[in-house]
Parts: sequence; structure tokens; C-alpha cells
Amino acid sequence: QGQLLESGGGLVQPGGSLRLSCAASGFTFSRYAMSWYRQAPGKERELVAQITADGNTNYADSAKGRFTISRDNAKMTVSLQMNSLKLEDTAVYFCYARWGLSRHWGQGTQVTVSS
Repeated sequence: QGQLLESGGGLVQPGGSLRLSCAASGFTFSRYAMSWYRQAPGKERELVAQITADGNTNYADSAKGRFTISRDNAKMTVSLQMNSLKLEDTAVYFCYARWGLSRHWGQGTQVTVSS
């Protein structure tokens, strides 16, 4: 069974940085497109950033210029470097893997941006 385990969330002040990591197991990681989603209280889950199996990246407008997604196929991890964090970045961040009809979600990690 495929599993994703996020880490790296926490409390940070506006303007600060956090690095989220997602460790994968139980599936052929290198085949999968990997994404980070987030869900703020009372809002729908939204895509933050995606990296394809080939390494192409895509970002939500809110993340462009501040967030960077990367992957390490050897370590089966995907990371999200978040800089210049804003209050509105507060959310639970989820790791997501997709290859065809095969999908996996992590349980999420809380990111709170507060002064």
C-alpha cells in the first residue's frame, strides 16, 4: 500500500520560511507526479505546487516566486520550500501522488503563520 508522510510544518512569523517534506513508500515513486495541496479552515483544498515525473513544475499564482517544489527520486521524497510566508498561507498542507488512476494522499501537516 502506498503511503505518504509529511513533516516540517509548524508555527512561523510572517516573512519567515518553512520547508515541508513528504516521504513516500509502497509505490514506484519515480513514476508519479507529486503535488502539494493545502486546505485552510472553511475553504476548499487547493493545489499549491506540482512536479511531474520528468521534473516539470507548476505553481499556483499565490505560490509563484515564494515556494519551490523539488523531488529526490532516490530518497523517494518531495519537498516544498516556502519563503516569505504570509498570514494567508496558514493551512494544512497535504502531499499527493498521482500516476494514472493510482492516487495517494498524505495525512497533512499544519502550517501556521502568525505574529
